[in-house]
Amino acid sequence: MARDARPEPGRPSAFFEARLGEIEGKKALGPVLDLACGRGRHARVLAERGLHVVAVDRNREALAELAEAVRDLPGSVETVEADLESETPPPLPEGAFGAVLVFRYLSRERTPWIARLLAPDGLLLYETFTRAQRELGWGPTRDDFLLEPGELRSLFPGLEAIDSEEGLTHEPRPAYTARLMARRRATG
Repeated sequence: MARDARPEPGRPSAFFEARLGEIEGKKALGPVLDLACGRGRHARVLAERGLHVVAVDRNREALAELAEAVRDLPGSVETVEADLESETPPPLPEGAFGAVLVFRYLSRERTPWIARLLAPDGLLLYETFTRAQRELGWGPTRDDFLLEPGELRSLFPGLEAIDSEEGLTHEPRPAYTARLMARRRATG
């Protein structure tokens, strides 16, 4: 790779790809929110499919690259530069998103806020590392950024779990992750 070449955004998660139909089915509820989106590997796929995405990350350069990459796609991506680790979460409207995506990011303190961002009947897709990841010698090492076995589902008690799994994935390199798809129950 040339020294000035930018890294590719990466391949979308297989967990995400298997649930594209469900995400698209929530389009009428509001845009998709991609938290800690990085280079936008998931936001790009959704914009290609005509969806509106709000992509949040603290990396200004990655967001600018994402905005440029999706400029001519049928959907749209609104980028928001924000540090999810700051004391105050970014000012995003609660109950406004048809789907919320969180991949390879963990802040236990933010999970109630993340759940409140979903519109009634909206979907949450969450995938991040478990403590078993340490065995592979790459990725986060601090307990703050690694899930205990079975923990992910318990972080969203107000949501209805539709699918959850844990274990080794191979995309593109092995990783131990927990994965959850959950729904905010529709209100009366």
